[in-house]
Amino acid sequence: MTDYRRLRVALLGAGAVGSQVAALLLKHGDELADRAGAALDLVGISVRDLDAPRDVDLPRELLTTDPEPLLVGSDIVIELMGGIEPARTSILQAIGAGADIVTANKALLATHGPELFEAADQVGASIYYEAAAAGAIPIIRPLRDSLAGDRVQRIMGIVNGTTNYILDRMDREGSDFADVLADAQALGYAEADPTADVEGYDAAQKAAILASLAFHTAVPLNAVHREGITQIDADMMDAARKAGYVIKLLAVCERLSDTEVSPSGETISVRVYPALVPRDHPLASVHGANNAVFVQAEAAGDLMFYGAGAGGVQTASAVLGDVVSAARRHIAGGVGVGESTRANLPVVPIGHVTTRYQITLEVEDRPGVLAAVAGLLSDGRVSIATLEQTIVTGDDVHTARLVIGTHTAREQDLSDTVGTLSASGVVTRVVSVLRVEGD
Repeated sequence: MTDYRRLRVALLGAGAVGSQVAALLLKHGDELADRAGAALDLVGISVRDLDAPRDVDLPRELLTTDPEPLLVGSDIVIELMGGIEPARTSILQAIGAGADIVTANKALLATHGPELFEAADQVGASIYYEAAAAGAIPIIRPLRDSLAGDRVQRIMGIVNGTTNYILDRMDREGSDFADVLADAQALGYAEADPTADVEGYDAAQKAAILASLAFHTAVPLNAVHREGITQIDADMMDAARKAGYVIKLLAVCERLSDTEVSPSGETISVRVYPALVPRDHPLASVHGANNAVFVQAEAAGDLMFYGAGAGGVQTASAVLGDVVSAARRHIAGGVGVGESTRANLPVVPIGHVTTRYQITLEVEDRPGVLAAVAGLLSDGRVSIATLEQTIVTGDDVHTARLVIGTHTAREQDLSDTVGTLSASGVVTRVVSVLRVEGD
């Protein structure tokens, strides 16, 4: 092997991703050195439990429960512990010692990203996080570098494999949510406590990261509107299918024009919710636990990034790509390149968004109901585009289910109108309200 300069690499965490990163660093060290222009010496792996079972066998002499020497004595620190603490404190300590950081920690970046990037800027270090938004899919570099000269208008992403697996099976098999969730847990796609996935928290963290990059604006996690998929049932899937849609949990990051909020008119919306996607849209064909990010840029047009959104060895690929980039920076010298957040665009609440909707209502099957519903929608500035009525008869009760597709409407108007419908006495029950995205 060429006599390269040697860089000290420390690893924090040896779970599903961390153990694969360590194994690949050790196995392909010579090849990675050729690509990086520096030998990458894995000097230690910080773990909570030396004897915990791991996916791969790692040299015992590399394992330690004391991360301190690794944090202050390494050129590159790979953080794969997850969570906020002690990851935040460890990263700040490593940055203070002059190390570059590679992380896949979406929760940390979504909540403390500006603090970490500022700390890195102060010492001329860099933070790399390709694996934090979509697993193995390369999306961070395209947004940060390749599209830096363009104006990203919109991002729609399927960025959580668990929810995509669940919704995909519900759509294709007609299965119930609870049954598919149990299967996902048995297969290891979902955690024993699936809240972070099915309630949209994981996707919201990723949406904050993607929007910050795309719009050069620091997007706090609490500015991301979030809804999960637990209310999606077989009837909603069936109604979507009949209307030519599939239901996907989407992260939507969008540039808007809103002079109510910004004198320049430029604002952004960042939101996560289950949405109806036309079956001929590229995102509709993303099956199983795969992820995809659909980017619309002013000059480049439509771009799609597709692949594995999770998995130990798959995510390790993205992590190691960042390690090589960090090593090249060390060899080239100079200060790290900070994040661009100077646009500082305001993030508007969900009520400012304009889109189309599918509203499902249960009403009494009697004369005048349709006219009353149509009148209430019109009064609320919501226009009907399509309407399907199904009569349900049982136990001497005659009810109708209305599936109403709307023209474009403002979210606040739609929300107010649905509230009026619910309280009107005309509507027995508001079954669901789904947005339509991608048409």
